[in-house]
Amino acid sequence: MDGGTQLRGANIYQRRVYPELDGEGFMGSGPVGPPYSQQDFDRLAAMGANYVNVSHPGLFEEKLPFSLDPDMQASLDNLLSMVAEADMFAVVSFRTGPGRSEFTFLWEEVGDWFDASYLNDSVWRDQTAQDAWLEMWQYTARRYGQNPIVVRYDLMVEPNSNEVGSHALDDALDIWDPEEFSEEYGGTLYDWSQLYPRITEAIRQVDAETPILVGSLGYSAVEWLPYLQPTGDPRTVYAVHQYAPFQYTHQWWDAIECSYSGRCDLDWDGEADDGLDRAWLEGLLSTVEDFAASYGVPVPAFSLSSRTLLHWLTEIPSCSPSSMP
Repeated sequence: MDGGTQLRGANIYQRRVYPELDGEGFMGSGPVGPPYSQQDFDRLAAMGANYVNVSHPGLFEEKLPFSLDPDMQASLDNLLSMVAEADMFAVVSFRTGPGRSEFTFLWEEVGDWFDASYLNDSVWRDQTAQDAWLEMWQYTARRYGQNPIVVRYDLMVEPNSNEVGSHALDDALDIWDPEEFSEEYGGTLYDWSQLYPRITEAIRQVDAETPILVGSLGYSAVEWLPYLQPTGDPRTVYAVHQYAPFQYTHQWWDAIECSYSGRCDLDWDGEADDGLDRAWLEGLLSTVEDFAASYGVPVPAFSLSSRTLLHWLTEIPSCSPSSMP
């Protein structure tokens, strides 16, 4: 593929450890887990990887006063140090932060292994929490902006106010039509489109160079991409997380309920449909191509051999930090 260096690697999932839920060893003994070692990153690099997406808790506390959490900072510092030692690049992606806990992704499991007190999506109704995201990212950009291995900031992993509202049990919106959401909540605190431009501006006050990744609401699903409004920042990439059809990508390895090319419930009506094939995928992913063409902005590039594999491109003219001039 032409167009620049291809970053190829892996996503590492990191979350706060809750000893009262996780026990002594399930997520490791530190404040963030699961734990990684230098050997893990060295082995990844040896397999041909040159980047790691560090999907990590934000550096600020999730509850008031939304101050710096030294444990989260030490964890990220340590991970970036190991990535650098393995001669790879890193993308810093924040899963959580002021007014947003990890349980935003797990809320349907309330009552199974945690109770509702762990839910926190107040960022979608709390101006103070949203302002703290600006402060958190500005602090992050100031701290890591000169780090040569940090090649992207992903502002928020999978914004999802359209589903959880400001509380998945007490204030859920459960809106999956982007047009309906925009008509009812556009411009409000629920609307990610009024927050990410402010975060971008805060970052650019201290770091004009590091590219920024912005995903849409709907957990960054493809169909929500057209409702992102480009900020005008020339170094922002508008991203999608492509899981569709969910019944296919999230079924057990030995399941046959959804097959390619074959039958699958494509419209969430509980009935299997024909048509999960190349034409269906091309139709879905044409949304990404149309968005890029309409706004003249960078988006994830799709491999010609498998359009569902995303390759993040960077203008850095090398494949590893050690080969940089």
